[in-house]
Amino acid sequence: MATLGDVKAVLDRLYDPAWAESWDAVGLVTGDPEQPVGKVLFAVDPMRAVVDEAIDGGFDLIVSHHPLLLRGVNSVATTTPKGRVVHDLIRSGTALIVCHTNADNANPGVSDALARALSLQDTRPLKAMPSEAMDKLVVYVPVDETQAMIDALAAAGAGRIGDYDRAAWSTTGEGTFRPQRGANPTIGEVGAIEVVEESRVEMILPRHRRRAVVEAMRSTHSYEEPAYDVLELASTPSQRGGGRIGTLDEALSLREFAARVGRGLPRTEHGVRVSGDLDRSIKTVAVCGGAGDSELDRVRAADVDAYVTADLRHHPATEARAYADGPALVDVAHWASEWPWLADAERLLTAGLAEQGSTVDTHISTLRTDAWDLRLQPADADN
Repeated sequence: MATLGDVKAVLDRLYDPAWAESWDAVGLVTGDPEQPVGKVLFAVDPMRAVVDEAIDGGFDLIVSHHPLLLRGVNSVATTTPKGRVVHDLIRSGTALIVCHTNADNANPGVSDALARALSLQDTRPLKAMPSEAMDKLVVYVPVDETQAMIDALAAAGAGRIGDYDRAAWSTTGEGTFRPQRGANPTIGEVGAIEVVEESRVEMILPRHRRRAVVEAMRSTHSYEEPAYDVLELASTPSQRGGGRIGTLDEALSLREFAARVGRGLPRTEHGVRVSGDLDRSIKTVAVCGGAGDSELDRVRAADVDAYVTADLRHHPATEARAYADGPALVDVAHWASEWPWLADAERLLTAGLAEQGSTVDTHISTLRTDAWDLRLQPADADN
């Protein structure tokens, strides 16, 4: 059986806590990494009803998107709703792990699931995160030491590109040097010019591994004073980040596209709100799971036909509509926009544990934790 630590390790690879926004609170909230985990419940919100569902169902772990304790607290006494939740989680031995903005910025992440629910294709990040800071190490070694050097650098963390490791490039040439008084040359003699057939070996590495890789190079190299360069590589946009932009397989009217949104997401009293010419043609779409009106300027600059997100406020929405070249707006419930991600997280966690030889029973909570229970038009209030 998997342990909580096993599950957390897989989730951390999928949704690295380092990808979370600085204000966020993600990771393990309750639980002992050594405790066994046999049943996992996935939910958007760690609310009272969801916690009760987990405890009553004998779940060992809740994986939620939203944090339970986003802001600092001075007390978790049972005199507050969240305090009671914390006590009940601990008393029942139910662990809680939060994957919030680290899941928003992952690939695949929350907005990928939303884009898939709307059948968007060829997606890319709306707000791309910079790629990991990388270096390139260039080192010159005697030809017969080339493979041993590549092995040593790879073991220290260099040469990883996507799903490949030990990636290196080398070419041969002549190296020349003259050892001076005090030198202890591996090849040649003090005062004599030496010419050696050498390999130039190049490997990339994460910048945080620079010290380890350079130390591995020095300890492996046969020369007293190896010749090498460390080059800082330019940062490029990654495939991670908030939101997604994609295309429909065929253009739809805004009215038809809004109907697709309604069919693709779970029902809420909020429903689907639409702003724009209902006959407008929609082909390119931006999406952002959760509250997305902070990205309206970025969306307009992306020149898309429609923007699907949640929690659009009056003033940002009306200001966005003032631009003739702006996108149509489709506003959905916050909970509904993020709920499709749960199936992705369930599938990826199950696959990650299977690679380690572990299995867990999983379940996606269908409790609607949207804040609103009833929606009335003013004319309906008297009926």
